[in-house]
Amino acid sequence: MSDAAKSGRPPNKAVKTKSIRSTKSIDKSVASASSGHTALYRGSDDSEDEPTVPLPRSHTPGHLASKSINDRRRKPSDLSIRQRSQSTSQIASNPGPRSYVATLPPISNDAETPAENEDKEKKRPAASRTNSSIGGRTAVSTSATARPAVKITKPPKGQHVPFPPLPDAKDAPNVELAPASGMYWSKAFVSGSPHSNLRAHTTTLIGSNIYIFGGCDARTCFNSVYVFDADAFYWSVPYMVGDIPFPLRAMTCTAVGKKLVVFGGGDGPAYYNDVYVLDTVNFRWTKPRIHGDRIPSKRRAHTACLYKNGIYVFGGGDGVRALNEIWRLDVSDVTKMSWKLISGPEKAGSSGKETRPKARGYHTANMVGSKLIIFGGSDGGECFDDVWVYDIETHIWKSVDIPITYRRLSHTSTIVGSYLFVIGGHDGSDYCNDVLLLNLVTMTWDKRKVYGQPPSARGYHGTVLYDSRLMVIGGFDGGEVFGDVSILELAVHAYYSQISHFTIEV
Repeated sequence: MSDAAKSGRPPNKAVKTKSIRSTKSIDKSVASASSGHTALYRGSDDSEDEPTVPLPRSHTPGHLASKSINDRRRKPSDLSIRQRSQSTSQIASNPGPRSYVATLPPISNDAETPAENEDKEKKRPAASRTNSSIGGRTAVSTSATARPAVKITKPPKGQHVPFPPLPDAKDAPNVELAPASGMYWSKAFVSGSPHSNLRAHTTTLIGSNIYIFGGCDARTCFNSVYVFDADAFYWSVPYMVGDIPFPLRAMTCTAVGKKLVVFGGGDGPAYYNDVYVLDTVNFRWTKPRIHGDRIPSKRRAHTACLYKNGIYVFGGGDGVRALNEIWRLDVSDVTKMSWKLISGPEKAGSSGKETRPKARGYHTANMVGSKLIIFGGSDGGECFDDVWVYDIETHIWKSVDIPITYRRLSHTSTIVGSYLFVIGGHDGSDYCNDVLLLNLVTMTWDKRKVYGQPPSARGYHGTVLYDSRLMVIGGFDGGEVFGDVSILELAVHAYYSQISHFTIEV
């Protein structure tokens, strides 16, 4: 995922944490913010004796090629869950002023030679390396691997935001009047608990609440959970207990009833393939038992969609390569799950014609009936504009022939009636803030006029449909990480909402 390079990194500071046996836990605060999808599936080495000098960073969308204060979180000195529940101390160091570089070089991964790649592979921690392909790997159940306790990482505490006053008409933006049938952008005036600016987080709707998990700001990665009330525009931060995940970004979070199922993600050079479940009733994290000996490789920047008690995971990157297989996680019982490989990574036959999408990450996936729709993404060298449909019932991939196409990665796509609403992302040259509509009946793209004041161009944000509104939360524009909430009012006739029953003839 794309990020801006910082001019320097803050000094390392030792942070003492409260412990029953006077144990000291030290986290080194290291600047972390650059992205570059040339390194999309490649970790960076981590040296203990590294001097505090600015990290060299590339800025091509697709990956946060950086270090994090959480890179050493697996140390035995990490606080146990019991100790963590008795101490609320957290990192609150001020990194000082930051400057960003917002220019983007061309998307390419040709800058590194094979020898350099091999050298990086040797330097990278074993936890982030994969030396076998998905198809023939023999996986070990994650439930058999013990891990140290994880503490919740949050940004420094800020001020509670009271209900915002009505804006002064003198300060209102000068925008064009919108017809009743036109879509309209506005900024949500929010209140409640302070929250961090975030990118590469997850936004998942259950009822009228939007659950925001993980992601990172310009410095570090988080494993905290925020709840945004989509009716009251109110932020809250629930208290979490249980088997809490590591700080993550570019993972997936899928609603299964009133539970959230999180898979994959990573931080810095670390990639994971763990599964966690959050019960949104009592806010308890659990790590379910995974049955069977086949599991997906560690990955991030993948997608996940729910269909008939199964979560279908497609693509992403595992630290070595981009991926294009489909795995199904059985969630009929969230206390004991199992993985199954549904569509392997094999390519086309003798004709040379592609029979499945190229390997990719930072794409989007949406489920319509039994059809899984894949759009865009990147393999670290190319920004894609193709649309693919996978029929889960027949296990057949089909490419959609669209005369006019748009390249996108790190965008969001949301099903609204018979349209796929694509918002923002990166087009291979720059970040966007436009709204694209893919007509799922005619399989053609449509650009509609949108009134009001749109959010600034960005990618790595989250979008949720609620009450005939699309809500866009957070994101990153190559220089700044956002924490705002923008609302796209869809209006009555803006997207032919009367088309609610349709089939995809692909």
